[in-house]
Amino acid sequence: MTSTDDPHAGQPVIAAGTPLANAKAAMIMVHGRGAGPENILDLVPQLAHPAFAYLAPAAANRTWYPLSFLSDRQKNEPYLSSALGALARVVARVVAGGLPTDRIVLLGFSQGACLASEFALRHPARYGGIIAFSGGLIGPPGTTWPATGRFDGAPAFFGCSDVDAHVPAARVEESAAVYRGMGADVTARIYPGMGHTVIADEIDAARAIMLRVAGPPA
Repeated sequence: MTSTDDPHAGQPVIAAGTPLANAKAAMIMVHGRGAGPENILDLVPQLAHPAFAYLAPAAANRTWYPLSFLSDRQKNEPYLSSALGALARVVARVVAGGLPTDRIVLLGFSQGACLASEFALRHPARYGGIIAFSGGLIGPPGTTWPATGRFDGAPAFFGCSDVDAHVPAARVEESAAVYRGMGADVTARIYPGMGHTVIADEIDAARAIMLRVAGPPA
């Protein structure tokens, strides 16, 4: 791909927590539209598991794809394919560093949650976990997602408000159903009046997944 075809190529990946070489597990953290790695890494003190390496890739111009995740997917190209490729590179880096997929947790917020959940759908495996804060699978209404692989019991969490201006609760529920059909251990929670944010109950759900992956902090 050229840089025009792969707009997210060469963007940095910001690391926090335990260095990957010494970590028991890794969390790949995907920021939302208009944000950057530093924003999603603000969750690290709340997640608070010292055995994890936290890796946050950056989107070019702080946006993974230009239109809504409910738009025709082709209208979000080449940005969407480039964004999925950027996540694939981070996963490959973690695996090359010695951690298998069942030690990798994918976490995203908003546009990042959509990207993380879509990536896992397209690359199904026994992940340590998939966590989508205010997001769901990508595609216009009526999309049928090809559930061609298995998650083999990987824990997945979908959390969203019932009044989110960007993410319909119905898409979150659809996404959870697709994941269940692929063998994920899914928890989906629709929070009344929450808005477009992350709340303590969602952090608690993420921490429970992290404990399943790496055990209690030493």
